[in-house]
Amino acid sequence: MVAGATLASEDGDRERGEQVFRQCASCHEVGEGAKNRVGPHLNGVFGRTAGTIEGVKYSKNMIRMGNDGLIWTDRTLDAYLENPRALVSKTRMSFRGIKDAQERRDVLAYLRVYSDDPSNIPEAEPTARGTDHDLDPAILALKGDPEYGEYLASECQTCHQSSGANDGIPGVSGWPEEDFVVAMHAYKRKLRPHPVMQMMAGRLSDEEIAALAAYFKDLE
Repeated sequence: MVAGATLASEDGDRERGEQVFRQCASCHEVGEGAKNRVGPHLNGVFGRTAGTIEGVKYSKNMIRMGNDGLIWTDRTLDAYLENPRALVSKTRMSFRGIKDAQERRDVLAYLRVYSDDPSNIPEAEPTARGTDHDLDPAILALKGDPEYGEYLASECQTCHQSSGANDGIPGVSGWPEEDFVVAMHAYKRKLRPHPVMQMMAGRLSDEEIAALAAYFKDLE
């Protein structure tokens, strides 16, 4: 961990976080006697592998992300709370996210109270704040060239099936452009954990990602 940096949850107010958590309480429980509801209970969530609580009906994408190594830490929870689908495509959690960074820090501080053993929680790199953490709207506004995207896509389609099938590797055909762009930049920032995708996304420019998004959105 960077010297002098603090965990996001240490920078939050637990009491305010309890108030923020009310918007999560229709699906999640935390604290003494917490049980799974629509979503998993959140006791001990820090350090937990995504998609691993028995009895919860997770999306295939959440389970795959857990298999790829997604661990819930300050950094990944902060990203998920900000924009769930930016981190886990097609998550079953129908929540638009908490855009206010301080509110996210507060709710993380509240959730950390109910982790089993805070002294053993793995520390994550500090989360970027403000505009450094949000995807630049100018990136989302880029208009991609689908013909260039088709040229670039040959490498993608060595793994992803052009039919959009999800056999082993998720299909990307027909994805909305914004979802595709946000997901690829999540790999570039190493929020999504798959090492091959991190490498592939890291090679691409913003314009190339936009071109791929433009190509795949209309691919049937």
